[in-house]
Amino acid sequence: MQALTSLVLAAFVAYAGAWYTGYLDGNFALLLFVASVVTGLYWLAERYYFLPARVAAAERAALEVQKRREELSRQGLEKVDLSFEDVARQKILAQPWWLDWTAGLFPVIISVFFLRSFIVEPFKIPSGSMIPTLLVGDLILVNKFHYGLRLPVVNAKITEGNKPQRGDVMVFRYPPKPSLDYIKRVVGLPGDTVAYLNKRLTINGQVIETHAVPEFFDEDAMRYFKQYEEKLGDQPHRLLNDDDRPAFVPGIDRFPGSEACNYTVEGVTCKVPEGSYFMMGDNRDNSLDSRYWGFVPEKNIVGKAFFVWMNFGSLKRIGSFH
Repeated sequence: MQALTSLVLAAFVAYAGAWYTGYLDGNFALLLFVASVVTGLYWLAERYYFLPARVAAAERAALEVQKRREELSRQGLEKVDLSFEDVARQKILAQPWWLDWTAGLFPVIISVFFLRSFIVEPFKIPSGSMIPTLLVGDLILVNKFHYGLRLPVVNAKITEGNKPQRGDVMVFRYPPKPSLDYIKRVVGLPGDTVAYLNKRLTINGQVIETHAVPEFFDEDAMRYFKQYEEKLGDQPHRLLNDDDRPAFVPGIDRFPGSEACNYTVEGVTCKVPEGSYFMMGDNRDNSLDSRYWGFVPEKNIVGKAFFVWMNFGSLKRIGSFH
């Protein structure tokens, strides 16, 4: 078992190393699921086989010691050092390293797996596409049951949950590469006609009104950007525009449903297919979103982002957002 366990642990380390160095696209949900299954099997084996075997061995050793004590007593030796017996018993009952690193970790791993899969999952914001709502380095929490519970790894929906609403900040699997998680704001619902022309958003023919607020200073870019407040759902949010960027959308790739979009020098107009959503970043001129790669199908939804739990560069960032 020691050799087998060494191979299993080596396989996990090799997978993590290849993922970290970029040799393969890692899947943390799959890794956590496999780790839960493997450590769970070890935990069951420990509980129902290895631990009872060690207890039985300790009891046999205790009987041998008792027989030895009785033999010494018959020979007139009454004082016996009991410390050695205690040490020997503890050594017999001690969990070997290969069970400590498998069965011993199972309660922690299964708790993390359950929490991450069905309750809340942490993410780190890697880019500035959601500025000013979310900044680079924000550590956020994502509600995994708001839009319905999904089975981990396969992402199959098992409960209905709430429907995504305009204005929700959603985490989803990036359609061109589902192994990546993206975060954007829901702008268009199934059946909506979304137009973003001359940097003005229109949904189903209705212009979404914005009003200017003080400019936003981007510390990374070391410059100010025009900032506006917009209301898509129940709560207003802020967005940025960059006057130096053109209104048209460059570098468009063909994507499923692209025939429902019309691109001009003014921007883009799309009819959102049923079962899909049109997503945009709040940093409107610095966001790779549905304008470029298309619609997010319902099956790609991960959860609703709702809370910044840490930003090591600014503790003031901690709190809820819309």
